[in-house]
Formats: sequence, C-alpha cells, structure tokens
Amino acid sequence: MSDVIDQAIPQSPQEAFEPETDRRQRRRGRRGRVGKVGWPIYLLLIIAVIISVFPLYYMFVIASVGASAVTSIPPRLYPGLNFFDIAAKVFETVPFLQSLLNSVIVSLSIAVISAVLCALAGFAFAKLTFPGRNVLFVIVLLTMTVPSQLSVIPQYLIISWLDWVDSLQAIIVPGLASAFGIFWMRQHMATTLNDELMQAARIDGANSWQIFWRIGFPVVRPAVFVLGLINFTAVWNDFMWPFIVLKSPELFTVQIALKQLQANRTIDLALTMGGSFMATLPLLIVFFFVGRRMVAGIMDGAFKG
Repeated sequence: MSDVIDQAIPQSPQEAFEPETDRRQRRRGRRGRVGKVGWPIYLLLIIAVIISVFPLYYMFVIASVGASAVTSIPPRLYPGLNFFDIAAKVFETVPFLQSLLNSVIVSLSIAVISAVLCALAGFAFAKLTFPGRNVLFVIVLLTMTVPSQLSVIPQYLIISWLDWVDSLQAIIVPGLASAFGIFWMRQHMATTLNDELMQAARIDGANSWQIFWRIGFPVVRPAVFVLGLINFTAVWNDFMWPFIVLKSPELFTVQIALKQLQANRTIDLALTMGGSFMATLPLLIVFFFVGRRMVAGIMDGAFKG
C-alpha cells in the first residue's frame, strides 16, 4: 500500500521527472539509511533501560533472597522464593498499607490542587494586566533560588501556630503551589493561548474566570497533566518535611514507614529492600498507565514553545 502511495505522490519536484526504477531505488536507499541509523539508537535505548531498571530488579532479588545476596561472591542476580515472607514481615513491622494510603491521599491532593492553582497563576501572569505583574513574577522566580531547607523553620512555626502538627494538612497545604509550577504554566499560557480568541470571548461577555476555565485550561491541559504527575512523584518521594511534622504511626507516609523498618544500629537489608520495592510499585503503575500522556504533554510544550 505504501508503494502505491509513493508512486502516486512524488516526494520532490525532481522525482516527478525521474524514471520509475530510479525513483524506487532512491526511496529504498533512504529507508536503508534510516534503518542503519536507527539500530544503534535502539541499542543505546535498550542499554539505558537495563541500567535504569536494574536497581529495582536487584532490590527485588535482595528482598526475595535475603542479605546473603549482597555478600555472596559472585553476587546473586536471580530472585529467590522468600519475597512474600519478607512482605508479610514488612506489614507486621509497620502499618504499611495505611502509610501507602496516606501517601496516595497527600500526593494526589497536592498534584490535583497544585496543578489547578498554578494554572490559574500562570494565566494571570501571562494574559492578565494588573499593577506589579512583572515585579510579582520576578519575586516568584527568585524564590526558586532559595534552598527548601531554609524555609523549614518558618514553615514549621506557621504549622505549629495553626495547630496542624501531626496532621496530613501540615503536608498538603504547604505544597499547594510552587514557583516552578507557576513558571511552567505561565510559559505554556503565553505561547499557546491566543489573544484574539480571548478578545472575542470578552466581546461575547465572558469574564476572566470563564475565559480561563473554558478556553485557557482546555488548551494547556496536557501541560497541567504533566505538572500534576511531576508533583505527585515529588511528594511521594518526599521524606524530610513529613518526618518533621508527623508523629503518629497511623499518619506516616510511605517514606517514613520505610525509615521505621531500620533498627537503631542494624539494618535488615531484606526487610528494607522489600519495603522499598513495594513503595516503588505504585509509581511504576502510575507511569505505566499515564506515561504516554506525560511524554505527549512534554512534547506538546516543546513544539509549541
């Protein structure tokens, strides 16, 4: 079928005057060159995938064999049969299922709410005119240069004043907006949202909120989705701030629960690796189902930007 299409539609004006045999040879040469160039790239990608997946696989090997898999010479690279025993021990040692649920609640809340709020702020900075807009945006950008560790003490004082210590809202509320998210959405709004379309909507009587929700938000939805997924991953892997504000075991996130698997002076590698493997599985499941949409959103922003 492709040969019929190639015969009907020449690729260049020169090919329209070439004999049919020369045209076919030229196109076969192009396909051959593309194939030769593609194999090294695929090989490099396969190697990169193996290197990326191997730590997770070796985590599973240690969890299913035991600490002897690390000290054996040569190192054992195939799994054993004890993974379910280690998993049961993890559930007995810490409230792991409750910690997973807490991480899902916190990560999903921040991912959804933060994406919408950052989209609103990005729309305001990109398309609305108000006094001090540029100064405020510069201040937002400057906050990205401040290490997050410097804000721990004032942030904890605010949470303590609100009496939110040892509660999930102490993690959720401080993460509902980010300078990076505002900058990300501002850039997408500035490059994808048409000013003429906004003016037409205003002539029809739409206010700023209606323009954002009915015109701006659908246009940048792929970028919002990517930002939400980035926030979900970052919050899921966060350890320092939950470790500071959470005291009750029933409120621990999954990263704090993993810390509780370690004794004061000794570390059970099989237990720790088993918990780490199970804590990573939800992220893998999320990326398995939404990874293609994430790549599409990033590429959409790359081409439009």
